[in-house]
Amino acid sequence: MPVPLFLETLYGMTAHASHSDGAITDVDAYMQQLGQQARRAAAELRRADTASKNGALLAMAEGLDEARETILAANARDLERGRENGLDAALLDRLALDESRLEAMIEGLHQVAALPDPVGEIDGLSARPSGIEVGQMRVPLGVIGIIYESRPNVTLEAASLCLKSGNAAILRGGSEARESNLAIAACIALGLERAGLPDGAVQVVATTDRAAVGRLIAMPEFVDVIIPRGGKSLIERISREARVPVIKHLDGVCHVYLDATADRDKALAIAVNAKTQRYGTCNTMETLLVDAPLADALLPELAAAYAEHGVELRGCERTQAILGDVPAASEADWAAEYLAPVLAVRVVDGIDEAMAHIERYSSRHTDAIVTENYTLARRFLAEVDSSSVMVNASTRFADGFEYGLGAEIGISTDRLHVRGPVGLEGLTTRKYVVFGDGQVRR
Repeated sequence: MPVPLFLETLYGMTAHASHSDGAITDVDAYMQQLGQQARRAAAELRRADTASKNGALLAMAEGLDEARETILAANARDLERGRENGLDAALLDRLALDESRLEAMIEGLHQVAALPDPVGEIDGLSARPSGIEVGQMRVPLGVIGIIYESRPNVTLEAASLCLKSGNAAILRGGSEARESNLAIAACIALGLERAGLPDGAVQVVATTDRAAVGRLIAMPEFVDVIIPRGGKSLIERISREARVPVIKHLDGVCHVYLDATADRDKALAIAVNAKTQRYGTCNTMETLLVDAPLADALLPELAAAYAEHGVELRGCERTQAILGDVPAASEADWAAEYLAPVLAVRVVDGIDEAMAHIERYSSRHTDAIVTENYTLARRFLAEVDSSSVMVNASTRFADGFEYGLGAEIGISTDRLHVRGPVGLEGLTTRKYVVFGDGQVRR
């Protein structure tokens, strides 16, 4: 299939920019230019109507559909380079695109376009004794910088959610996904052009110089929020050095607790899916907690199921006594985000011990209980302090797409200003609006 003309033109131009890092001799000046363009675009986006934003999203989807072969070929080159550079299996999995992931990206664009536009919504309107009416209007954050590794689909998700919520975006992807990001960026540029929106609304940083990241996170005059998506070292650096507010999570140490009243079939299905459906994601279960009355009967079945998937188990002493040849779990295992086919297993005495373990070791991302006891389910929901808490469902559902957000720009385990999957509303804030009829304060 020939490369679509729009992609051939834009991809060639963007690729040239990317491979000409040497031409960007002054990274500070370059990043300042991106910031200025983003700030101007953000002002224009405040005037953009919903139809224009949705039109751009649908044009992006058409571009992706037309450019499937080119995008997959670019991704194949990134994967080959990643293998040569020794990327581990989890990073390669995050980097990889295939037809199903492309379909999900296209569907995500359609979902975001179909979602209500939050910008301009006014709620809480109430009349005051003075006669004025006071409410709150939902408005964009402004300019959002997104710094991410590996996953090229983030380029599209970030662009779509920022655009629909009226924000300008500066995207800095990892060098390992360079060619995939360029191909996707061309589709984004097409959508903006067709909708008549400013090209500064979504900008992909052309240089792979690490100094660009340092500059991006230290431009409060141009950037309002930073969202990092990647490994722990990246997010720790951003959190430590940023002069701009950061929406983040560091780890995905997720738990599933199988209560004594759990339905056997539900427990098996959820415990296996939460670990094996995909290993390299932040919502994958890393520790399984099993109530003691269930352990003797259920752990051998679970161990057999995990063995079929090649999952290595590391267990507490009681787990070892039941399963036999299982390595002992260390203190580090209980706090580990493996992102790999490795699972820590602990037998506990009831929900209080399970929740105490979660309180100590959870990263506050996603934790689940499998139970048929309504009272225990309510306790778990109320007392477990994580951004997503689930009853009788796999932790793998902790995802913006699955939550009906269309896509997500990340998961926040912070408490301010948004928590959990960050979708459209999470990329907005509110301002007070006042309606009067000539009132003056006395």
